[in-house]
Amino acid sequence: MKYFTPVFIFIFSFNYGQSSISKVLKLYNSEKIPYIHVEEASKLKSALFLDAREIEEYNTSHINGALYVGYKEFDSNSISEKIADKNTPIVVYCSIGVRSEKIGYKLSKLGFTNVLNLYGGIFEWKNNGNVVVDNSGKETEEVHTYNKHWSKYLTKGTKIY
Repeated sequence: MKYFTPVFIFIFSFNYGQSSISKVLKLYNSEKIPYIHVEEASKLKSALFLDAREIEEYNTSHINGALYVGYKEFDSNSISEKIADKNTPIVVYCSIGVRSEKIGYKLSKLGFTNVLNLYGGIFEWKNNGNVVVDNSGKETEEVHTYNKHWSKYLTKGTKIY
């Protein structure tokens, strides 16, 4: 029993005390889907942005022009109907890039050939001064941070839970 406290503290700090987005991504992602960084993604003209968050997060704010695909409710049949050209350049994102990697991998299994995962997700998008819009298309400072734990990675904008 004397080892319980140090082991618990180590496990807790390892899983919940990640100090940066890069550490979290290294912990949770396999990098099967290549990353694209915000600086490069913000300059893309022909890419289709796909939002892999929950509908409440998307409705609060999203990258302008992004198509909602969800995470839990991701529907491969619907995606294949909406995006006929499997070579379409796609940037998939979520809050920081964990859920989007999983959706990106599903897209690659469906035959999409040009799928990238936005490194740092919408948090890094906003942290780098890029615009997000609400459900009516108006610019907003609000970003849904999924929960309080993940909100520490959003350094600009208004955090919504």
